Amino acid sequence: MDNKKIGAFIAKNRKKKGLTQEQLGEKLGVSNKTISRWENGNYMPDLSLLQPLSRELGISLNELLTGEEIKEEKRIACSEQNLADTIDYSAEKIKNEHRKISILIIVAGMFMCFGSFSALSYESSWSQLFSVVGVLFLIAGVFRELSFLSLFKRIWIAVLSFLLIMGIFFIGDYLGVCEDRRPPMYRYMTRTKETESKIIEYCNLFYHVFQINADTPNEYFIIDAHKEYSIDTVPVTPFNRDKSGIENIVQYQNPYVGNNSNTGNLFNSLPLSEHGFVFEIDSENCGLTIDYHFTDWYNNENLYTEKALLYNAVTAFVLIENLESIKFNFSGSAYEITREKIEGNYPNYGNIIADDVIDQNEFNTYVEQKMNDEDFVTEMFGLFEKV
Repeated sequence: MDNKKIGAFIAKNRKKKGLTQEQLGEKLGVSNKTISRWENGNYMPDLSLLQPLSRELGISLNELLTGEEIKEEKRIACSEQNLADTIDYSAEKIKNEHRKISILIIVAGMFMCFGSFSALSYESSWSQLFSVVGVLFLIAGVFRELSFLSLFKRIWIAVLSFLLIMGIFFIGDYLGVCEDRRPPMYRYMTRTKETESKIIEYCNLFYHVFQINADTPNEYFIIDAHKEYSIDTVPVTPFNRDKSGIENIVQYQNPYVGNNSNTGNLFNSLPLSEHGFVFEIDSENCGLTIDYHFTDWYNNENLYTEKALLYNAVTAFVLIENLESIKFNFSGSAYEITREKIEGNYPNYGNIIADDVIDQNEFNTYVEQKMNDEDFVTEMFGLFEKV
């Protein structure tokens, strides 16, 4: 069918009938803009309107589809051609409508997938369901468009596509967990343990994630790729392990306390730094004074200040070779500790560092994990002199 030719023929016969586009549209129940689109050849009339349109224009349906007046001797030939063209047009129109539905399904699937990966969705257990449903919508849309293939091939393509897309989503989720330190979106179980440190365990098919000190400033995540921990055995510390753990702060190991930049970076990574501090170095006596910007009883639930001071002192003596003493000043009081007292009284201190090499596993065992033992902390805090 020649849309331009048919459109011009519609306009010619409309004018011959003395009808405006608006008047013809009223008779057919369409707008004058629709009539204009027909006459410009941009669209063809709907199949249901061909008969009423030809009647209003006073022409035969055969002439309307041909786009010109037909002489008697050509009427049969034109009818056959128009019938063939109409069948093709109908099939193409059905195909286009079918494609529109497929595209709508695919877009809906993409929208659900993108929505499930939004920053606000990871805490919700519904997000993984939305992503799976979204992928199913995507596959369904593609499945509809593969009608030219056999059913067996379409099913195989659908199954492989689903597995591939979900595999990509699982990998993307894992990378996001590692990079953003967040719960995994894909999880089959979530467990919570309420202790001094709130622990939430997220169970993924391939790994587990533990959220320690959940919903506190010292929250941190442990990604257990080998599933070696349980909610009862996962390493727990009252501090932010990602910031204050030996794996992060070992980079500040230094033979001299006089390295201001190194010392500042170390204590900026240790507990209590969130309150702000300044420090002063006594080069002559290899001493260090830390002035914290809060009182020692502030935010001291579960001996947090004592745990932090003990952890900071042991860590500083382990990492800074020539450091001999530390004084911690608060607005209300001050505490002092020497290397001699720590080396002589802190259990297993000699196992933590040997020949200037720090054993991180020993550090975690005898320093980090010991901060969960309040009796131990209270006893060791007795080494500090209040001044």
